Amino acid sequence: MVLPQDWRARLSATAGPIGSVRSLGGAAWMVGVGRRLVVVKVGPGSADEADGLRRLGDVSGAPPVPDVVLADGDLLVTTAVEQVPRTAEHEEVLGRTLARLHRTAVPHWGGGSAFIGACAIDPAPSPDGAAFYGARFEELAQKCRLERAVAPLVARLHEVLPPGGPVLLHGDLWWGNVLFGADGRSWLIDPSVHGGHPEEDLAMLALFGPVPDRVFAAYSEVLPLHPGWEERVALFQLYPLLVHTVLFGGGYRTQALDAARQYS
Repeated sequence: MVLPQDWRARLSATAGPIGSVRSLGGAAWMVGVGRRLVVVKVGPGSADEADGLRRLGDVSGAPPVPDVVLADGDLLVTTAVEQVPRTAEHEEVLGRTLARLHRTAVPHWGGGSAFIGACAIDPAPSPDGAAFYGARFEELAQKCRLERAVAPLVARLHEVLPPGGPVLLHGDLWWGNVLFGADGRSWLIDPSVHGGHPEEDLAMLALFGPVPDRVFAAYSEVLPLHPGWEERVALFQLYPLLVHTVLFGGGYRTQALDAARQYS
């Protein structure tokens, strides 16, 4: 597997001679440049992802993120993270550092990235949480013809959303975007940064694999969760479920319908 020639030239011009190249799946590669490894990605959301990594990296005490080596159009190059199997320490560190990230207030809801994965979204900021989530649900529902299913929930968002926010979110926090470092820290990659409610990141993390109790315990030591958060997990999982329905369809459509109907 080799890098396409145009990426190879752009990368070597900035970082130096290219050595080994290994596919990471999709449009991503692990590349040896000099004496270090970098991750090379290509896609329309590369500039947004680079900006998101920088914003997350500026938050003291938040989960670490790779450094941006190069962001050039559709090309993103970041430092690689040396990984090891997940430990209890990684889980506790993830909980504490994620809570510190979620203590970072931002001036508006939304904003930030115009992509979550390969799905385009409207990045317009909003002064109101219900307006933001309502617009995002409606935008995605229109793309997969679920407008009628989400309409009752959108009408009730002022009632069902928890207090607090907006805060800085990773925005695409599933377990595949958490790396367990050899340094004992839990690293985050591939963000879709925006202003939202902390429960959104936590709900997404729970969508594609269980969240260990020690993550929640460590998180709550820094930032206690609002009462009733367990009953709102489906509310905040509706966003990624709609995204996956747009991108993949199939069973995600049924899961999105089930989540929306809980609030009808």
